[in-house]
Amino acid sequence: MNLTSADTLLFIGDSITDAGRDRADGTSLGDGYVERIARALRARAGAAPAAVINKGLNGNRVYDLEARWATDVLAQRPTVVTVKIGINDTWRRYDRGLASPVVQFEACLDRLLAYTAQKLAARLVVVTPFLLPVAPHQERWHEDLAPRTEAVLRAARANGAEVVRADLVMARAAERHGAAALAPDGVHPSALGHDLLADAWLTALLPTADRPAPA
Repeated sequence: MNLTSADTLLFIGDSITDAGRDRADGTSLGDGYVERIARALRARAGAAPAAVINKGLNGNRVYDLEARWATDVLAQRPTVVTVKIGINDTWRRYDRGLASPVVQFEACLDRLLAYTAQKLAARLVVVTPFLLPVAPHQERWHEDLAPRTEAVLRAARANGAEVVRADLVMARAAERHGAAALAPDGVHPSALGHDLLADAWLTALLPTADRPAPA
């Protein structure tokens, strides 16, 4: 993917994307992987940076994204849309008893991607959810998250979206660094975890010659 100053990159998802952004400031990118991607793109030698918008929102499930999609995505007229969603659809099952059946989850995500492709000439990017259990009770979450991740992959393929396999990247890194070093609570990335997510996005989306050197 070749990016120029004419491009607008929009990221939407839950708290992992939100990363503490100032919602009163439309230019705020938070302190997570979105900010790191923007910084890396600005560092590309001889290239004007693409505009970057962060529309992550703490606690969101896929249905929350759908409720704000027209305003937070379509109205922004992005040329690249990156969606990262799914972990809260699993988490809420276990901490609040709030179900998000995989079939319904997949149908909702598929609708969002298909509708975006219909309304915008935008590249679609889907980042898979991940879990790095740091407490014994989190191990059983995989029974819900594994089929949900497969649903994310199916929806991405059905709509021609690029896929960033955060689940694989984080799992491999956890073997080296330990789960808690990447996500202290098993879900929310540390600084290192966000670095890895940003690098995974850049590696998946940019041609090799255009990839910025690590910060």
